[in-house]
Amino acid sequence: MSTAPHIPVLVAETVEMLQVSAGGLYIDGTFGAGGYTTALLEAGAGRVIGIDRDPDAIRDGQGLAARYPDRLRLVQGPFSAMDTYLDAPASADGVALDLGVSSMQLDRAERGFSFLQDGPLDMRMSGEGPTAADLVNTTDETTLADWIWRYGDERYSRRIARAIVATRRERPLQRTGELAALVAKAIPRPDPHHHPATRTFQALRIVVNDELGELERGLAASERVLRAGGRCAVVTFHSLEDRIVKSFFRDRSTAQPRGSRHLPDPGPGAAPRWRLLTRRPVVPGAAEIAANPRARSAKLRAAERLAPQPVEVRP
Repeated sequence: MSTAPHIPVLVAETVEMLQVSAGGLYIDGTFGAGGYTTALLEAGAGRVIGIDRDPDAIRDGQGLAARYPDRLRLVQGPFSAMDTYLDAPASADGVALDLGVSSMQLDRAERGFSFLQDGPLDMRMSGEGPTAADLVNTTDETTLADWIWRYGDERYSRRIARAIVATRRERPLQRTGELAALVAKAIPRPDPHHHPATRTFQALRIVVNDELGELERGLAASERVLRAGGRCAVVTFHSLEDRIVKSFFRDRSTAQPRGSRHLPDPGPGAAPRWRLLTRRPVVPGAAEIAANPRARSAKLRAAERLAPQPVEVRP
């Protein structure tokens, strides 16, 4: 098993965007290896709630929690439920989200996230619910192809889905190595810059963990937990995530914010809920990308929660 540490991406920019204040309450919704949490605490945050649905992350974070017994609280669960972890509503000063899969999850073959290491075809961040093996062995070919195309942007999605179905007729797919080999064989002209299974594994991981739905619910939750003047900063790693974050902040920073399926309709004449802090996303510099290649696709977007404004009623 690799012991390479997980390196947080755009951490300094995220902390700067959140304008950490002494005594403030901050939520790290994707605790992982604790990189953002550590940076928030070192910047002077009074308290941090570190959330992760991966039980391994919470277990591995106990050492950090022991260093800050009165300032850090770790919670296992989805970040979309962040409002249930607060003592009082709308009391947080900042929310940080670093999306995607962590290095620890990729490095542990038994977690089933990596196409470079053979392990059980799992991919569950929480360890609960259907595994990737359950999905590839039971989902119909059309739906598989749609997932791989939609969430992996894989041009050979139909070929891959067809190969999966043909293989599972003979034996169920249970290992990451056999799925990666199957995908590589199904792609006639692979991208020389990426492993052939990259896009398929991304798509399955997103489906297994409902990552895009969790992001939408998490953004809605951030609107509920932040006080007026509180800030939310989100680091994304692919266009599907970035599109959701961009649309949410843009739509709810207008004079009549658009409704969200995870928030009540603001109604006609509603005031903006957010102030955009990043018209364009913040991206890593060349030095960070050289030191941490994972950073190359990262984008940081942020917005500030506005105070509720009364709706003007004209006679």
